[in-house]
Amino acid sequence: MLAIERAFDRAFGARANPWRNLGALGFLFFWVLAATGIYLFIRFDTSVGGAYRSIEHLTREEWWLGGFLRSVHRYATDGFVAVTLLHLIKEWADGHFRHYRTFSWVSGVPLVWLLFGAGLIGYWLVWDARAHFSALATAEWFDSLGIFSEPVARNFVSAQSVNDRLFSLFVFLHLGLPLALLAGMWVHVKRLGYPRNLPPASLSLGALAMLAAAAALFPARSHGQADPARLPSAIDLDWLLMFAHPLQYATSPRFVWLLAGGATLVLTALPWLSRRAAPIAARMSLENCNGCGRCVADCPFAAVTLVPAANRTGRQAQVFADLCAACGICAGACPSSTPFRTASTIVSGIDVPEFTVNDLRQRLENALSRLAGAIRVVVFGCDCAVRVTALADRATAAISLPCTGMLPPSFVEYALRNGADGVLVTGCREGECAYRLGTELTVARMAREREPHLRASVPQERLRFAWLGRSEEEDCAAALANFREALAAAAERQARPTKRMIAHA
Repeated sequence: MLAIERAFDRAFGARANPWRNLGALGFLFFWVLAATGIYLFIRFDTSVGGAYRSIEHLTREEWWLGGFLRSVHRYATDGFVAVTLLHLIKEWADGHFRHYRTFSWVSGVPLVWLLFGAGLIGYWLVWDARAHFSALATAEWFDSLGIFSEPVARNFVSAQSVNDRLFSLFVFLHLGLPLALLAGMWVHVKRLGYPRNLPPASLSLGALAMLAAAAALFPARSHGQADPARLPSAIDLDWLLMFAHPLQYATSPRFVWLLAGGATLVLTALPWLSRRAAPIAARMSLENCNGCGRCVADCPFAAVTLVPAANRTGRQAQVFADLCAACGICAGACPSSTPFRTASTIVSGIDVPEFTVNDLRQRLENALSRLAGAIRVVVFGCDCAVRVTALADRATAAISLPCTGMLPPSFVEYALRNGADGVLVTGCREGECAYRLGTELTVARMAREREPHLRASVPQERLRFAWLGRSEEEDCAAALANFREALAAAAERQARPTKRMIAHA
């Protein structure tokens, strides 16, 4: 999956990479479907006899608007299905279903059923030969369960059985299922901090342009009007939505039920089938929490909230252990996470037990005490990205954190005040952060755009970033060497006026 992401990065850039924005593209396609569907529904005749005629009128007589919007609606449906399936595969391959991601994963499984149901019924509303075939195949599929008193397929075997009441049910379902899908999508992202509900503008415009081009070059067309008494010899299927129909007739309806039900059960149970140990959740300290809410604002998985303080007025942080990734981003956001505190042991308002802010200060102080050489650099890295510990030498202190987002900006200033000539911060590439927001939050804090921010007194030229993946040790070493050369050149420029003043004197 990483190779695919990097290939798309080269073509689109990390921010507009469609592979990193599959979920956001799904939201975009949903809103395109909603917008085009409203117009089509206004012009649609909901009777059995008038449905086909109204769609054909839009397609043939008003091709410049109604026909175009019908085609956009059709291709947006295919796009929605495609990005949803790719999103599911990508999240599975990345292991994004365990522990703190369990709710998002499980809540996404029924959305696949809702999407396919809404898409199929949308085809039925056209009521052409393809719609009749799909409706009949679906009815036979449900009949194989043997739970209905009368076969559902009887509703589609004659012209008299397909009446306006049945068609009203189709219309109701085609409106109700997308509304249920929208509600489910909202629930799906509810426990994510700053979910990407829409792609970047450039990617959105590109996706819309592709839909428009497909609609203009390959306009959607209906088959002949549905005739239950006669099935056509050949039907042009939408294979993304209707692949189960041929599979059903090639095997059996019960086999398709077994396949669909088994896949649903496995996907739902996947978080509990994982054997990886759950991370130890962050813990808060009431004595050091002032209820500012920065940890709440920055948590990538909505694992922290504010509640009334237990022993004082005001509020305090509360951690939901089952949602916590133990990334430490909350500790990096806490104003009490500063190494300049005089206490021998730092206790932050919120912290990660396995690697505390106090541990970070101790490691930094120990590393600074061993630094030697003309240009001394401290490298802060991320356990999920390039391995920075390999860079450690007499002139380089390398400290790896659970996530770069755990690094409070005050630690950069502390390192520079206590012997370091420069600080190199590295971590996951843009869009690859294992905890979603670590890279961008770090950049925003260091750029003084987000609290806690780097003080204005800290020279930006003594701080550099290198966002790199796990296997890019050589690139990280090169970035460190270039940074050291830049620091040496800056030191030389700063020393020249002093030398001239001495020579003049």
